[in-house]
Amino acid sequence: MEKIKWGLALLVVICLMADQKVFAQGCSDAGFCTMGAMKPDQAYNKKVKLKLRTIELSYYYGETTTSPIIQVANLDASFSITQNLGFQIKVPYQWVNGNFDNTSGMGDISLSATQRLKSTEKFDLNATLGMKIPSNDANIKDSGSKNPAAKGLSLPMYYQTSLGSFDFVAGASMISSKWLFATGVQMALTANENNFWRGEWQPPVYPDAEYVLTYDNATKLKRGTDIMLRVERNFRFSNYSFNLGLLPIYRITKDQIADRDTGEYSKLEGTTGLALTLLSSFTYNFDVTNSIKISYGHKITDREVNPDGLTRKQVFIVAYGFRF
Repeated sequence: MEKIKWGLALLVVICLMADQKVFAQGCSDAGFCTMGAMKPDQAYNKKVKLKLRTIELSYYYGETTTSPIIQVANLDASFSITQNLGFQIKVPYQWVNGNFDNTSGMGDISLSATQRLKSTEKFDLNATLGMKIPSNDANIKDSGSKNPAAKGLSLPMYYQTSLGSFDFVAGASMISSKWLFATGVQMALTANENNFWRGEWQPPVYPDAEYVLTYDNATKLKRGTDIMLRVERNFRFSNYSFNLGLLPIYRITKDQIADRDTGEYSKLEGTTGLALTLLSSFTYNFDVTNSIKISYGHKITDREVNPDGLTRKQVFIVAYGFRF
């Protein structure tokens, strides 16, 4: 119990420090790169029997390419149903602070099941199926608190707490004591109800016309399909570990938005291509039950057009894990 208290205290201190001065990054997609078999820094120890249930509380700080700063408190729970089958649920709560407005609310819920396909003394093979469930329709409107003239206008996706779509997710991984290789796909099954149109925000509604143009139109957005590959090198010791990795995410189909007058969809140029992130993390295990993890990532390349608001320059994450 004493170790749990110390772990929680350390988490709170780091979160307070991060809120003041840390600028960092990680997964710049819709969250599927931390689901099931695709999750980074997975526990792997053939000598010590791992606990089968995990609760992880994390704090996420993300700096976007425009003005919004995104902060997320996330509950990540994993449960083993059998020796080889596990279930994961992620429930986030999100705050966004930007030049247009401040928003907050429940984020999208992630559900996944992971099956261990093969286990040897040297590696494990795992496969995951899952989905993301929207918490709202992704059409939060401006409150007018920062700019009264914009009150009631739909905010860009960067300010939305949900992507507003049901998503299908699948992936697989190979994990050993030193390496993690993972791949996955995320496909939006529905469009959202966002109505952001930057023409409505031009002066005199918002005084800075150039800033308005940093946001892409997102009316009734249908996101394209993403494919990811995670390559991670782990360095494991008795009480701690750290890793370095690359996370390329490639959008293989174009995003689509609806015409405001006709409702007809058109494909957006510049929405396909590579988003590449450099990742690192450090984990300290107080014992087989309690751990704390600090993660950092930095964007290397990104897509030219990003109406979904998922682009991050930097992300910092601190997490407390409890196994039982």
